[in-house]
Amino acid sequence: MGRRVTMEDIARQSNVSLATVSLVLRDKPGINEETRRRVLDAARTLGYRKKLPSETIYSHELQQIGVLIKSRANDPPQTNPFYAPVLAGIEAACRKRQINLLYATIPVDDDNHPQELPRMIEDGLDGLLLVGAFVDSTVARLMQRRAVPAVLVDAYASENGCDAVLSDNFRGAYQAVSHLIQHGHQHIGVVGSMPGAYPSLEERRRGYLQALSDHRIAERYFADSHLSPEEAARAAADLLRRCPGITALFCCNDAMAIETMDSVMATFRNMTATSWLVVTSHRTGRDRVACC
Repeated sequence: MGRRVTMEDIARQSNVSLATVSLVLRDKPGINEETRRRVLDAARTLGYRKKLPSETIYSHELQQIGVLIKSRANDPPQTNPFYAPVLAGIEAACRKRQINLLYATIPVDDDNHPQELPRMIEDGLDGLLLVGAFVDSTVARLMQRRAVPAVLVDAYASENGCDAVLSDNFRGAYQAVSHLIQHGHQHIGVVGSMPGAYPSLEERRRGYLQALSDHRIAERYFADSHLSPEEAARAAADLLRRCPGITALFCCNDAMAIETMDSVMATFRNMTATSWLVVTSHRTGRDRVACC
């Protein structure tokens, strides 16, 4: 089987820029007819696999998009309480509009940086949704080379200008910590973030700090960890041993809150203490209470 023909090949063959090839193959305006014809002829000559604009009356519409969802060990997106509904919504929208949907996971490390890339990005896609992961330099260069329009969903890019759909992480954390303060808590710890963490976690950490500052509370307590419920729970237990005056914990997501509650109850079952109010991030909007 021969090598897959790329838009770079077409650009060299037709002596135009990669951006021009992308515009022609997506049937966009702004290209003169002579250049358009040269690009299309080069694509046919080279055997480019994607349907050309003249070969389909629906060339201006999305025909096929890909969705990449982050995946860590023991954390399948299909059972993730946040990403499963996101995937279901994407699939429902594609089905309604008769768009072919390609799905793949993208393995990430503890800070959501991609560890490997699926071949799906190499295929002829009309668009790409990247869910829950960093667009690092490797992913960005690949998307740029393929000229694939991309939208980030709960995902972040430090350099490229992709559109993004994000939660208001700062405000959610601010409201959760303010809720604790309004219920009389003055010694509140934050669990599951660290300096330089994934942007959504950094924003929640900032919300925690801002809420304390606005309510004139000087004490800050940090149970720093990567994006791992088990690591966060261990950090929380260690924090409570070091700072027994803490009466509440703000956890940066649901999984961390649940694991932390279990750890707190097991570790401090035989100790006399006030009840711990473990609050999740803003995703659920609910308090979770663990008494010990």
